[in-house]
Amino acid sequence: MLAGHVARALTIAGSDSGGGAGIQADLKTFYSLGVYGMTAVTSVTVQNTHGVVSVLPVPPDVISSQIAAVATDIGIDAAKTGVLWSPGIVMAVAEAVRRFGIPRLVVDPVVAAKGGAALMMPAAVHALRRYLLPVAHVVTPNIPEAEILAEVRIDGLPAVRDAARRIHAMGVPWVVIKGGHLPLTDEAVDTVFDGTDFYELRSERIQSGSGHGTGCTFSAALAASLARGVTVPRAVEIAKIYVRAALRQGLTLGGGCGPVNHWAGLEGCSREL
Repeated sequence: MLAGHVARALTIAGSDSGGGAGIQADLKTFYSLGVYGMTAVTSVTVQNTHGVVSVLPVPPDVISSQIAAVATDIGIDAAKTGVLWSPGIVMAVAEAVRRFGIPRLVVDPVVAAKGGAALMMPAAVHALRRYLLPVAHVVTPNIPEAEILAEVRIDGLPAVRDAARRIHAMGVPWVVIKGGHLPLTDEAVDTVFDGTDFYELRSERIQSGSGHGTGCTFSAALAASLARGVTVPRAVEIAKIYVRAALRQGLTLGGGCGPVNHWAGLEGCSREL
């Protein structure tokens, strides 16, 4: 990052009224990692620690206008996506990325909430494959999301690699498949694929009742590091360190699944990087 330059990251995602995920988690993460955060709200969700009650999508033209407003004035060094409910929203975001030359786009393919509520129409998954992944720089599915994107069953690390190859063939340069949903060992194994080589990042599996927002936080931390000029492999390492600390010291709030602790994530990065 150039001296005197403020790294800028845009989150194109849904609002979480409970504050644990979505644009709220993204902005907390951006701030913690020293990046100026901006937003294009794609949906308004009614949710708390017990789950998602309802989702109100924002019209595609309003989403496009939000992206245009910041791209033409403040500028964008990296961006990330979250909830993209409909095919129209996916296509509007992809068009804006192309139109404004938004670099280093991280796609977090949020298909469903942690509690199971749908956050993406089935037809939107097809649009994501066809329109958004070809303009993205990194995609960060968890195991269930990778199964949907690649249309394969994942039951072990060989299947993870097969899914990564299939997703990479959709046009995205870097595929990061998070391994937290693959309970084969005591480790959480994240798999990174650049089209040629595979990299595995291993860490202990953390059991926590406060894991709301882990996926959003991971992709936001990755985008923040990319905005600062960090390489993808190193950005993945930083994101994993940040989320691991945030998850280990998750907040006990509400009566359901509490949020990760973004302050602890900052402390984890300060101590370990």
